[in-house]
Amino acid sequence: MSLALARKYRPATFEDLIGQESVSQTLSLALESDRLSHAYLFSGLRGSGKTSTARIFAKALLCEKGTTSHPCGVCSSCVMANEGRHVDIIEMDGASNRKIDDIRELIEHTKYKPAIGRYKIFIIDEVHMLTKEAFNALLKTLEEPPAFVKFILATTDPLKLPATILSRTQHFRFRKISQPILERHLEHILNLEKVEYEREAISIIARSGAGSVRDALTLLDQAIVYSKNFVDISTITNMLG
Repeated sequence: MSLALARKYRPATFEDLIGQESVSQTLSLALESDRLSHAYLFSGLRGSGKTSTARIFAKALLCEKGTTSHPCGVCSSCVMANEGRHVDIIEMDGASNRKIDDIRELIEHTKYKPAIGRYKIFIIDEVHMLTKEAFNALLKTLEEPPAFVKFILATTDPLKLPATILSRTQHFRFRKISQPILERHLEHILNLEKVEYEREAISIIARSGAGSVRDALTLLDQAIVYSKNFVDISTITNMLG
């Protein structure tokens, strides 16, 4: 069974990120100069690259060749990170683990040193979904975590976060991806997949993606199947109604 395009072409390096140059450059410089915060907040539209960036940043922090903006991708640490099985990268979905007991369990993990890496990295997605009690429980650890702990919080709605959380994180804002950039990205992927297309059809898909790489790729996946490997404007118009 073939991988969904959004998974197959998920960014693996900072250079792979689409339309988020200022974020990737700033994080790269922080890594190269070793000016690292203990907590980061990534906010922006769904599908704009927040979780992918968090995973790349975590991999960069743990690469065996040292903290680097260009993780090697081949050491055991990078391979485990790429495969989503690095024991020192703990991901949590704030939407389904939003209660105080969930956060207390996470905080308990911060007390123990990394199993194999130099850092223990906690990625909390949709962090705005946590309850008020859960935020309060997280606050103390977020303020004074152990030296080996890094937090990366991601949200589509930063306005729902308490000011106390915002003030304790470095905030990176992810932009909506412009239509021309999305179009070029979709065309590049279609060329790699050896799928023929009409440029007008790709413009419609990019516009329907509304600034989200993931949404645009999901539509492109559907279009390839629906159009039987020739993504043309009439097929796309019919597909999207």
